[in-house]
Amino acid sequence: MADDRQQETHPRPATTRRRVLAAGAVAPVLAGAATSPARALSHGHPRTLVEPELTQLADWADVTKALGRPGDMKRYMYHTGLPRRDLKVVSRGVRIETSLALGTHTAFVRYKDGSHLLMGDAVVTEHELDGFTDALLEHGIAINAVHKHLLSHQPALWWLHLHAHSHDPVPIAKGLRKAFDRTGTPPDRPPTTPTLDLDTKGIDDAFGSKGSQDEGIYKSVWARAEQIVDGDMILPAGLGSVTTINFQPLGRGRAAVNGDFVMTAGEIQPVLKILRKGGVGIVELHHHNLMDEPRLFFLHYWAIGDAVRLAKDLRAAVHATNVVPFH
Repeated sequence: MADDRQQETHPRPATTRRRVLAAGAVAPVLAGAATSPARALSHGHPRTLVEPELTQLADWADVTKALGRPGDMKRYMYHTGLPRRDLKVVSRGVRIETSLALGTHTAFVRYKDGSHLLMGDAVVTEHELDGFTDALLEHGIAINAVHKHLLSHQPALWWLHLHAHSHDPVPIAKGLRKAFDRTGTPPDRPPTTPTLDLDTKGIDDAFGSKGSQDEGIYKSVWARAEQIVDGDMILPAGLGSVTTINFQPLGRGRAAVNGDFVMTAGEIQPVLKILRKGGVGIVELHHHNLMDEPRLFFLHYWAIGDAVRLAKDLRAAVHATNVVPFH
């Protein structure tokens, strides 16, 4: 047990300046990772930033074994999904599909200094919350946020953002498994791909970018165009810094829409005004990370209506932020 608690849960002190790169650099490589050695300033003194390292699925065999379920590679990230298919959740009269708002995820990244970063997003019931939290803290896994994705929902749920930094990722994975074992998170099973009763072309045309299907939900995703740093670690594109718009079909072209916007402080008020003008409800405004730069805020929202019309309303909010399509 002692070995399971040796990881560092907080990154090194945050830097105070960033290098802003062209948006087109995001898609093929990092979220703005520089082509020359990345550096940042801390109190006026240059400091080298640590870049992520490309890995293969086989490199994560021990983590897979410790977590007790398979994962996959998403560029620099070893990703594992733990969807809460066991939960029957209703919000505002809508039965919530798992991929709309009930997906627990963990992501590990290896860095060129030999360290590893974990970021995760977990869904737990209110009854599970304390036991889950205790298990995380007992194994050195930090909690960066406890918040809501939905309003007026039953049963009562909470969403947590998880964070850990260690040279050995296996104790972190063991700690995660002990925490998830205190919940009703079900075993892994192959995903389904039902036919979508949505005008997905109309949604794509409204956004000017192509979305993708995820178990009956249509998703449109954008990543921040800047270089994002957590402490002194450059985050790969898509790790804790994406805007996601999820459409759950309700029939006759209508959808329930839920997800989150990633914003800097200066973008928050314009996005709020655009969303409310379009009749989109505000659920939560919070952080995912404690030591990120630039400082990012995340906004969860909710709306029901014609899917294409909602996409057009949401497009203006997307364009008010510094993001690029992420596939």
